[in-house]
Amino acid sequence: MALDLLSYLPPFEGLLPKWLLLVSLISLANSLQAYTTLHYAARVYNPNPDTSRPPSNITPSLNLSSIPPGGTIPAHKLAPGEIASQVTPLSGRKWGTWTALTGIVRFYVAYNINQKAMYELGVWTYGVAWAHYMAEWWVYGTCRWGAPLAGPVVISTGSLVWMVAQRGFYLGQ
Repeated sequence: MALDLLSYLPPFEGLLPKWLLLVSLISLANSLQAYTTLHYAARVYNPNPDTSRPPSNITPSLNLSSIPPGGTIPAHKLAPGEIASQVTPLSGRKWGTWTALTGIVRFYVAYNINQKAMYELGVWTYGVAWAHYMAEWWVYGTCRWGAPLAGPVVISTGSLVWMVAQRGFYLGQ
């Protein structure tokens, strides 16, 4: 049984293709999650100093079908000094779509890592993700450093560096 499962892994040496496959599958799962709840996106895009929980206008029980018009709970119901989340049902779905697209690209890269164009597309997915998260954190202030932001930053940074470093190995250049 285990040998049967191994036959589905990318047929290339090294761990990078397997990593790309893993990240692509996680991305697709995150995409489905983004279509069903705002909770996790609001944890990442949280401008409040306490990033251990999403803003109070986004609660774990608040799913996309129960959100009032305007996308979030009214600002007057926020805790004193709390900044409302900028995550809306539309932005959540857009984030889910973007995440699905990058997951699909990374899936194809995992199985075609020796093709230059595919490899470069994979590098670009991590470069764009890194630039996005850094801009939201450093420029726009919609994210604060904490566990919710650390995951995407570590994965995008580490994967980008890894892919740039391994370019010659997989492309023979």
